[in-house]
Amino acid sequence: MPPIEIEIGPQSNIKQLVADFPVAAEVMTAFGLGCSGCGVSRYETVEQGARAHGLQVEPIVAALRDARRTGSVPHIRDEDRQPARRAPGVFSGRSRIAHVIPIMSGKGGVGKSLVTALIAIGLRRRHYRVGILDADITGPSIPKLFGLREPLSIQADPVKRTPQGQPQPLISPAVSRSAIEIVSSNLLSESEDTAMIWRGPIVAGVIRQFYEQVTWSELDFLLVDLPPGTSDAPLTVLQSLSIDGVVLVTMPQALATMVVRKAANLVHQLKKPILGVVENMSYFEAPDTGARYEIYGPSYAQRVAELARAPVLARIPIDPVKAQLADEGRIEELDDPICDILVERLLAGIEAHPKPKETISII
Repeated sequence: MPPIEIEIGPQSNIKQLVADFPVAAEVMTAFGLGCSGCGVSRYETVEQGARAHGLQVEPIVAALRDARRTGSVPHIRDEDRQPARRAPGVFSGRSRIAHVIPIMSGKGGVGKSLVTALIAIGLRRRHYRVGILDADITGPSIPKLFGLREPLSIQADPVKRTPQGQPQPLISPAVSRSAIEIVSSNLLSESEDTAMIWRGPIVAGVIRQFYEQVTWSELDFLLVDLPPGTSDAPLTVLQSLSIDGVVLVTMPQALATMVVRKAANLVHQLKKPILGVVENMSYFEAPDTGARYEIYGPSYAQRVAELARAPVLARIPIDPVKAQLADEGRIEELDDPICDILVERLLAGIEAHPKPKETISII
Protein backbone atom coordinates (compact mmCIF):
# COMPACT_ATOMS: atom_id res chain seq x y z
CA MET A 1 0.00 0.00 0.00
CA PRO A 2 1.58 3.36 -1.05
CA PRO A 3 2.26 5.89 1.71
CA ILE A 4 -0.38 8.57 2.25
CA GLU A 5 0.90 11.99 1.26
CA ILE A 6 -0.06 14.78 3.62
CA GLU A 7 -1.94 17.80 2.31
CA ILE A 8 0.20 20.87 1.68
CA GLY A 9 -1.31 24.04 3.10
CA PRO A 10 -0.66 26.85 5.57
CA GLN A 11 -1.38 24.53 8.52
CA SER A 12 0.96 21.75 7.36
CA ASN A 13 3.65 20.87 9.89
CA ILE A 14 7.12 21.72 8.54
CA LYS A 15 8.84 18.64 9.93
CA GLN A 16 6.19 16.32 8.49
CA LEU A 17 6.43 18.00 5.09
CA VAL A 18 10.20 17.51 4.95
CA ALA A 19 9.79 13.88 6.00
CA ASP A 20 7.10 13.36 3.34
CA PHE A 21 9.22 14.80 0.52
CA PRO A 22 12.77 16.01 1.27
CA VAL A 23 12.77 18.63 -1.52
CA ALA A 24 10.50 20.67 0.79
CA ALA A 25 13.61 21.54 2.80
CA GLU A 26 15.21 22.97 -0.35
CA VAL A 27 12.09 25.03 -1.06
CA MET A 28 12.05 26.42 2.47
CA THR A 29 15.76 27.23 2.27
CA ALA A 30 15.19 29.03 -1.04
CA PHE A 31 12.80 31.33 0.80
CA GLY A 32 15.37 31.85 3.57
CA LEU A 33 13.52 29.64 6.04
CA GLY A 34 16.30 27.64 7.64
CA CYS A 35 13.83 26.42 10.25
CA SER A 36 13.08 23.32 8.15
CA GLY A 37 16.31 21.84 9.50
CA CYS A 38 16.12 22.99 13.12
CA GLY A 39 14.32 21.68 16.18
CA VAL A 40 11.56 24.31 15.96
CA SER A 41 10.19 22.69 12.77
CA ARG A 42 8.65 19.92 14.84
CA TYR A 43 6.35 22.47 16.48
CA GLU A 44 5.69 24.90 13.63
CA THR A 45 3.34 25.04 10.67
CA VAL A 46 4.23 26.60 7.32
CA GLU A 47 2.11 29.64 8.19
CA GLN A 48 3.79 30.08 11.59
CA GLY A 49 7.24 29.72 10.05
CA ALA A 50 6.43 32.26 7.34
CA ARG A 51 5.10 34.75 9.89
CA ALA A 52 8.17 34.33 12.10
CA HIS A 53 10.42 35.13 9.14
CA GLY A 54 8.23 38.02 7.96
CA LEU A 55 7.17 36.27 4.72
CA GLN A 56 3.87 35.77 2.93
CA VAL A 57 2.64 32.19 3.28
CA GLU A 58 0.84 31.89 -0.08
CA PRO A 59 3.98 31.86 -2.32
CA ILE A 60 5.61 29.29 -0.02
CA VAL A 61 2.62 26.94 -0.17
CA ALA A 62 2.44 27.31 -3.95
CA ALA A 63 6.16 26.55 -4.32
CA LEU A 64 5.88 23.50 -2.05
CA ARG A 65 3.01 22.13 -4.15
CA ASP A 66 4.96 22.69 -7.35
CA ALA A 67 8.03 21.02 -5.87
CA ARG A 68 6.13 17.92 -4.88
CA ARG A 69 4.60 17.68 -8.36
CA THR A 70 7.87 18.22 -10.27
CA GLY A 71 10.46 16.99 -7.77
CA SER A 72 12.51 20.19 -7.97
CA VAL A 73 12.49 23.72 -6.56
CA PRO A 74 10.45 26.05 -8.79
CA HIS A 75 11.41 29.61 -9.70
CA ILE A 76 10.81 31.94 -6.76
CA ARG A 77 10.39 35.65 -7.27
CA ASP A 78 12.79 37.93 -5.46
CA GLU A 79 9.93 39.88 -3.86
CA ASP A 80 8.60 36.68 -2.32
CA ARG A 81 11.95 36.05 -0.63
CA GLN A 82 12.17 39.46 0.99
CA PRO A 83 11.04 39.52 4.63
CA ALA A 84 8.66 42.29 5.61
CA ARG A 85 10.97 43.56 8.32
CA ARG A 86 11.48 47.15 9.23
CA ALA A 87 14.19 48.17 6.81
CA PRO A 88 16.30 51.17 7.85
CA GLY A 89 14.81 53.20 4.99
CA VAL A 90 11.37 53.04 6.59
CA PHE A 91 12.46 52.99 10.21
CA SER A 92 9.92 54.81 12.34
CA GLY A 93 12.14 55.17 15.38
CA ARG A 94 9.98 52.88 17.49
CA SER A 95 9.92 49.18 18.11
CA ARG A 96 7.44 47.64 20.49
CA ILE A 97 8.88 44.91 22.68
CA ALA A 98 6.52 43.21 25.08
CA HIS A 99 8.99 41.59 27.51
CA VAL A 100 12.69 42.17 28.27
CA ILE A 101 14.49 39.51 30.31
CA PRO A 102 18.20 39.72 31.21
CA ILE A 103 20.06 36.45 31.86
CA MET A 104 22.66 37.16 34.54
CA SER A 105 25.11 35.42 36.82
CA GLY A 106 27.90 37.63 38.06
CA LYS A 107 30.20 34.63 37.49
CA GLY A 108 31.82 33.78 34.18
CA GLY A 109 31.75 30.34 32.61
CA VAL A 110 28.50 29.12 34.14
CA GLY A 111 26.61 28.95 30.84
CA LYS A 112 24.57 32.14 30.59
CA SER A 113 24.73 32.15 26.81
CA LEU A 114 23.62 28.52 26.59
CA VAL A 115 20.70 29.20 28.94
CA THR A 116 19.78 32.25 26.85
CA ALA A 117 19.79 30.11 23.72
CA LEU A 118 17.70 27.35 25.33
CA ILE A 119 15.09 29.87 26.49
CA ALA A 120 14.99 31.47 23.04
CA ILE A 121 14.48 28.10 21.37
CA GLY A 122 11.73 27.21 23.84
CA LEU A 123 9.95 30.51 23.21
CA ARG A 124 10.17 30.02 19.44
CA ARG A 125 8.60 26.57 19.85
CA ARG A 126 5.61 28.41 21.32
CA HIS A 127 5.60 30.68 18.26
CA TYR A 128 6.72 33.85 20.03
CA ARG A 129 8.78 36.48 18.21
CA VAL A 130 12.17 36.44 19.95
CA GLY A 131 15.32 38.55 19.89
CA ILE A 132 18.65 38.22 21.69
CA LEU A 133 20.76 41.23 22.64
CA ASP A 134 24.27 39.94 23.32
CA ALA A 135 25.40 42.41 25.98
CA ASP A 136 28.66 40.54 26.60
CA ILE A 137 30.53 43.01 24.42
CA THR A 138 34.08 41.80 25.08
CA GLY A 139 33.35 38.06 25.28
CA PRO A 140 30.32 37.35 23.05
CA SER A 141 29.18 33.76 22.53
CA ILE A 142 25.71 34.01 21.01
CA PRO A 143 26.73 34.21 17.30
CA LYS A 144 28.88 31.08 17.69
CA LEU A 145 26.00 29.13 19.24
CA PHE A 146 23.69 30.02 16.34
CA GLY A 147 26.26 29.65 13.56
CA LEU A 148 26.15 33.35 12.57
CA ARG A 149 29.20 34.91 10.91
CA GLU A 150 28.09 37.62 8.48
CA PRO A 151 28.67 41.16 9.79
CA LEU A 152 25.57 43.13 10.70
CA SER A 153 24.21 45.55 8.12
CA ILE A 154 24.50 49.18 9.24
CA GLN A 155 22.80 52.00 7.36
CA ALA A 156 22.07 55.66 7.95
CA ASP A 157 18.84 56.64 9.64
CA PRO A 158 16.92 58.78 7.12
CA VAL A 159 15.43 60.90 9.91
CA LYS A 160 17.51 61.00 13.08
CA ARG A 161 20.90 62.65 13.37
CA THR A 162 23.66 62.66 15.96
CA PRO A 163 24.43 65.80 18.00
CA GLN A 164 27.24 66.43 15.49
CA GLY A 165 24.71 66.54 12.64
CA GLN A 166 25.65 63.20 11.11
CA PRO A 167 22.99 60.57 10.26
CA GLN A 168 22.42 58.21 13.18
CA PRO A 169 23.43 54.64 12.33
CA LEU A 170 20.75 51.95 12.23
CA ILE A 171 21.62 48.29 12.68
CA SER A 172 19.70 45.44 11.07
CA PRO A 173 19.75 42.38 13.36
CA ALA A 174 21.04 39.04 12.16
CA VAL A 175 18.34 36.39 11.84
CA SER A 176 18.96 32.79 12.87
CA ARG A 177 17.57 29.73 11.12
CA SER A 178 14.50 29.69 13.37
CA ALA A 179 13.91 33.47 13.01
CA ILE A 180 15.54 34.58 16.26
CA GLU A 181 16.84 38.14 15.80
CA ILE A 182 20.34 38.67 17.18
CA VAL A 183 22.74 41.57 17.68
CA SER A 184 26.25 41.06 19.01
CA SER A 185 29.59 42.84 18.96
CA ASN A 186 31.06 39.76 17.28
CA LEU A 187 28.92 40.61 14.25
CA LEU A 188 30.36 44.11 13.92
CA SER A 189 33.65 42.98 12.38
CA GLU A 190 34.77 40.70 9.59
CA SER A 191 36.56 38.33 11.96
CA GLU A 192 35.09 36.72 15.07
CA ASP A 193 38.57 36.84 16.62
CA THR A 194 38.69 40.66 16.68
CA ALA A 195 39.17 41.89 20.24
CA MET A 196 36.87 44.68 21.43
CA ILE A 197 39.26 46.76 23.54
CA TRP A 198 36.70 49.14 25.02
CA ARG A 199 36.40 50.74 28.44
CA GLY A 200 33.26 50.57 30.57
CA PRO A 201 31.49 53.75 29.41
CA ILE A 202 31.90 52.73 25.77
CA VAL A 203 30.55 49.24 26.53
CA ALA A 204 27.51 50.79 28.21
CA GLY A 205 26.97 53.05 25.20
CA VAL A 206 27.15 50.13 22.77
CA ILE A 207 24.54 48.22 24.77
CA ARG A 208 22.21 51.19 24.57
CA GLN A 209 22.81 51.36 20.81
CA PHE A 210 22.00 47.66 20.48
CA TYR A 211 18.70 48.38 22.21
CA GLU A 212 17.77 51.72 20.68
CA GLN A 213 19.31 51.73 17.20
CA VAL A 214 18.46 48.23 15.99
CA THR A 215 15.52 47.67 13.66
CA TRP A 216 13.99 44.99 15.87
CA SER A 217 10.70 43.49 14.77
CA GLU A 218 7.66 43.68 17.01
CA LEU A 219 9.12 41.24 19.51
CA ASP A 220 7.29 39.31 22.19
CA PHE A 221 10.55 38.69 24.07
CA LEU A 222 13.97 40.30 24.04
CA LEU A 223 16.53 38.24 25.96
CA VAL A 224 19.66 40.07 27.13
CA ASP A 225 22.74 37.88 27.59
CA LEU A 226 24.73 39.78 30.24
CA PRO A 227 28.49 39.50 30.83
CA PRO A 228 29.95 38.41 34.19
CA GLY A 229 30.21 40.92 37.01
CA THR A 230 27.98 43.54 38.58
CA SER A 231 29.40 46.63 36.92
CA ASP A 232 28.76 48.73 33.79
CA ALA A 233 26.91 46.32 31.49
CA PRO A 234 24.49 44.82 34.05
CA LEU A 235 23.87 48.23 35.60
CA THR A 236 23.10 49.73 32.18
CA VAL A 237 20.55 47.01 31.43
CA LEU A 238 18.95 46.86 34.89
CA GLN A 239 18.68 50.64 35.29
CA SER A 240 17.94 51.73 31.72
CA LEU A 241 15.54 49.11 30.36
CA SER A 242 12.02 48.28 31.47
CA ILE A 243 12.70 44.67 32.34
CA ASP A 244 10.21 42.03 33.48
CA GLY A 245 12.76 40.38 35.73
CA VAL A 246 16.10 38.60 35.79
CA VAL A 247 17.02 34.94 35.29
CA LEU A 248 20.03 33.96 37.42
CA VAL A 249 22.38 31.23 36.22
CA THR A 250 24.60 29.32 38.63
CA MET A 251 26.47 26.02 38.89
CA PRO A 252 27.08 23.55 41.74
CA GLN A 253 30.27 25.08 43.09
CA ALA A 254 30.64 27.06 46.30
CA LEU A 255 32.73 29.79 44.65
CA ALA A 256 30.26 30.25 41.79
CA THR A 257 27.36 30.29 44.23
CA MET A 258 28.99 33.04 46.28
CA VAL A 259 29.44 35.25 43.20
CA VAL A 260 25.89 34.59 41.99
CA ARG A 261 24.60 35.63 45.42
CA LYS A 262 26.29 38.99 44.83
CA ALA A 263 24.40 39.32 41.55
CA ALA A 264 21.14 38.49 43.34
CA ASN A 265 21.85 41.17 45.93
CA LEU A 266 22.47 43.70 43.15
CA VAL A 267 19.12 42.89 41.55
CA HIS A 268 17.37 43.26 44.90
CA GLN A 269 19.09 46.57 45.61
CA LEU A 270 17.80 47.89 42.30
CA LYS A 271 14.32 46.64 43.25
CA LYS A 272 13.98 44.36 40.24
CA PRO A 273 12.33 40.93 40.41
CA ILE A 274 14.21 37.66 39.95
CA LEU A 275 12.07 35.32 37.88
CA GLY A 276 14.01 32.17 38.60
CA VAL A 277 17.31 30.38 39.06
CA VAL A 278 18.90 27.95 36.60
CA GLU A 279 21.67 25.62 37.74
CA ASN A 280 23.79 24.60 34.76
CA MET A 281 26.18 21.60 34.73
CA SER A 282 24.18 20.35 37.68
CA TYR A 283 24.93 16.64 37.24
CA PHE A 284 25.85 14.02 34.67
CA GLU A 285 23.48 11.21 33.79
CA ALA A 286 25.17 8.04 32.53
CA PRO A 287 23.57 7.06 29.21
CA ASP A 288 23.92 3.33 29.85
CA THR A 289 22.61 3.10 33.43
CA GLY A 290 20.75 6.36 33.99
CA ALA A 291 22.71 6.90 37.21
CA ARG A 292 23.31 10.53 38.17
CA TYR A 293 26.75 11.77 39.17
CA GLU A 294 27.24 15.20 40.75
CA ILE A 295 30.63 15.84 39.19
CA TYR A 296 31.03 19.38 40.57
CA GLY A 297 29.58 18.50 43.96
CA PRO A 298 26.12 18.77 45.49
CA SER A 299 23.55 21.18 44.10
CA TYR A 300 23.36 24.71 45.47
CA ALA A 301 20.34 25.62 43.35
CA GLN A 302 17.81 25.63 46.17
CA ARG A 303 20.11 27.67 48.40
CA VAL A 304 20.59 30.32 45.72
CA ALA A 305 16.86 30.30 44.95
CA GLU A 306 16.01 30.93 48.61
CA LEU A 307 18.34 33.92 48.71
CA ALA A 308 16.96 35.17 45.40
CA ARG A 309 13.40 34.66 46.64
CA ALA A 310 12.65 32.93 43.35
CA PRO A 311 11.92 29.39 42.14
CA VAL A 312 14.41 26.99 40.57
CA LEU A 313 13.55 27.01 36.87
CA ALA A 314 15.69 24.00 36.01
CA ARG A 315 18.78 21.97 36.83
CA ILE A 316 20.51 21.39 33.50
CA PRO A 317 22.74 18.30 33.28
CA ILE A 318 26.12 18.07 31.61
CA ASP A 319 25.30 16.90 28.10
CA PRO A 320 27.83 16.20 25.32
CA VAL A 321 25.09 16.63 22.70
CA LYS A 322 24.40 20.21 23.77
CA ALA A 323 28.13 20.94 23.84
CA GLN A 324 28.66 19.56 20.34
CA LEU A 325 25.71 21.43 18.83
CA ALA A 326 26.87 24.64 20.52
CA ASP A 327 30.43 24.25 19.24
CA GLU A 328 29.18 23.58 15.70
CA GLY A 329 26.75 26.52 15.69
CA ARG A 330 23.77 24.18 15.46
CA ILE A 331 22.12 24.80 18.82
CA GLU A 332 18.74 25.29 17.13
CA GLU A 333 18.78 21.63 16.11
CA LEU A 334 18.51 20.68 19.77
CA ASP A 335 15.23 18.94 20.53
CA ASP A 336 15.35 18.67 24.31
CA PRO A 337 12.46 18.97 26.78
CA ILE A 338 14.62 21.26 28.94
CA CYS A 339 13.73 24.12 26.54
CA ASP A 340 10.03 23.64 27.23
CA ILE A 341 10.57 23.24 30.98
CA LEU A 342 12.55 26.48 31.17
CA VAL A 343 9.97 28.46 29.23
CA GLU A 344 6.95 27.04 31.04
CA ARG A 345 8.38 28.01 34.42
CA LEU A 346 9.72 31.33 33.14
CA LEU A 347 6.27 32.32 31.85
CA ALA A 348 4.83 31.39 35.23
CA GLY A 349 7.40 33.67 36.87
CA ILE A 350 6.47 36.55 34.55
CA GLU A 351 2.81 36.04 35.40
CA ALA A 352 3.66 36.10 39.11
CA HIS A 353 5.49 39.44 38.70
CA PRO A 354 3.26 41.49 36.41
CA LYS A 355 4.46 44.86 35.26
CA PRO A 356 2.33 47.65 33.77
CA LYS A 357 0.42 46.46 30.72
CA GLU A 358 2.43 48.53 28.31
CA THR A 359 5.02 47.50 25.82
CA ILE A 360 8.45 49.07 25.63
CA SER A 361 8.90 51.73 22.96
CA ILE A 362 12.38 52.41 21.71
CA ILE A 363 12.69 56.06 20.75
